[in-house]
Amino acid sequence: MVIMMSENVSCCGSDCGTCSYYGNLCTGCNEASGKVFHAPEGKECPIYHCSKIQQGFASCGECKNLPCEIILGTRDPNLSEEEFMKTVEDRVNRLKGGSGNGV
Repeated sequence: MVIMMSENVSCCGSDCGTCSYYGNLCTGCNEASGKVFHAPEGKECPIYHCSKIQQGFASCGECKNLPCEIILGTRDPNLSEEEFMKTVEDRVNRLKGGSGNGV
């Protein structure tokens, strides 16, 4: 089942609208075609690159490997392990049509 994402929800399930960088340092994943502030200069975020470019998915929610090693390896260094895993759980729920509300 494919869940239609809001404009502010990135392919990895992050809600860009809740991010403190959104609108200031970053236009959001969808608007920036994955070339967000935390990605290497001139390159897409590795999650965006895999999901949208390599796999041709609308979001990671279409992937049978969700959450994958790329998602688990792309993390905010300011979060504890517990906080990070909660964001992953929330993003997966959002992508699968659940009630995730973190990130």
